[in-house]
Amino acid sequence: MRMLSMLLGLFISSFAATAADMSKGADNFYKSDNVTQQKVTFKNQYQMNVTGNLFMPKGMDQNAKNPAIVIGHPMGAVKEQSSNLYAQKLAEQGFVTLAIDISFWGESEGKPRNAVAPDIYAEDFSAAVDYLGTRPFIDRNRIGVLGICGSGSFVISAAKIDPRMKAIATVSMYDMGSANRHALNNSLTLAQRKQIIADAAEQRYTEFTGGATQYTSGTPDKIDENSPPIAKEFYDFYRTPRGEFTPKGTTSALTTHPTLTSNVKFMNFYPFNDIETISPRPMLFITGDQAHSKEFSEDAYKRAGQPKELYIVPGAGHVDLYDRTDLIPFAKLTSFFKENLK
Repeated sequence: MRMLSMLLGLFISSFAATAADMSKGADNFYKSDNVTQQKVTFKNQYQMNVTGNLFMPKGMDQNAKNPAIVIGHPMGAVKEQSSNLYAQKLAEQGFVTLAIDISFWGESEGKPRNAVAPDIYAEDFSAAVDYLGTRPFIDRNRIGVLGICGSGSFVISAAKIDPRMKAIATVSMYDMGSANRHALNNSLTLAQRKQIIADAAEQRYTEFTGGATQYTSGTPDKIDENSPPIAKEFYDFYRTPRGEFTPKGTTSALTTHPTLTSNVKFMNFYPFNDIETISPRPMLFITGDQAHSKEFSEDAYKRAGQPKELYIVPGAGHVDLYDRTDLIPFAKLTSFFKENLK
């Protein structure tokens, strides 16, 4: 009997590590009956093909000039994770929306895969504005941007030098620069940072001479009861049926894992420097009151010029706002973009 209990305990533990938490309306793979979807491809300034999903409200007047929103996925993810959901929900409210894969990820071009290139990431959002602003059914003076997680810092980087982005919103934003320089709550020491940089530099020799590519950070492929809470939080989305998606030609184990040698480029990424110059274009920062990433939205809000708003969602963690439709404040996003893209 004791052996049976032990085996049952192991089974339950194993199941708990793989079962998805679908509470609070988790619906990453939502499919709307009220919008149309079209895959589109366009080039950024580096002549790299960027691929996205274009959503339009059914019955939209294509002879009119309509407002549009570009939507970016979490860092290391793809458009099928979180951003498609947001794009459809906002398209249901009358916007044309474009959920893109940033370069080096998903269906967009860029080699090596999973490379970190913050300037090119930001360029992809401007290229998406190029695409939308040249469609006959889009009002190029009413284009907004929305960045989820890491893309929040990329849309800010883009908006600082692209005034065509008329309204900027972020959800569960990560400042990918600060996160790599200092880690959460400034927990990374200078010595640890230098060791990370040294390891990446040494790995360049290995890969330059034909050695295997190494990857870093991201979501663990296995967890147990001793795994850190943040690891469990990401695992539940990226490594279970709740949000797992494998881009064609890759493996699920590679999603959210940037290359080791390129990830240090985030050390030179300072998206919040000069954020106040985006003013008077409005900015909205959405974060959960329990989000481990809340510090980044608070920092951006503090530095930004007016008009700006920090909107805190009660009871929400970081990943909750990827897909939990009972928590995501779609009404707030809708009112923000309707007011500022009118």
